[in-house]
Amino acid sequence: MMAQMAVAMPLMLAGEQGMFHFPSADEVRTQPISRAGNEAGWPFSVDDGLLACVWSGGQRVVMFFEGRPDGLDEDDTFQPRQVIVTTDPMQLTLGNMASRDLFRPAASVEERIRMVAPFATLGQRLCDQPAGARVGHGEL
Repeated sequence: MMAQMAVAMPLMLAGEQGMFHFPSADEVRTQPISRAGNEAGWPFSVDDGLLACVWSGGQRVVMFFEGRPDGLDEDDTFQPRQVIVTTDPMQLTLGNMASRDLFRPAASVEERIRMVAPFATLGQRLCDQPAGARVGHGEL
């Protein structure tokens, strides 16, 4: 028991979550983002969405969730697609296989990394905000 506490204490003091921690909705940090009219480096196939920082596997993960389509009624259910926003080539390719069409086409993994890198950095700044933070458009 003492050994477990000795391992867990630095994590608790640092504000880190354990490997099997399931985040609640009030822990997620979010910021709406959208493509500017002349933005050439926008990496996503949709023009707006939500950048979020969530806990997964004991670490902070930056994700992009697509925005609700304009023509969809409020009563209609909407399950947004999401992708992991990272410069790690394994997570960027294998971790996003289910929703890879949420990214704009890229000629190579290197090109996709260059496109998402600024958003991964923005997401890491979002992760530094207090748990449950809802950051306004363009505040980071």
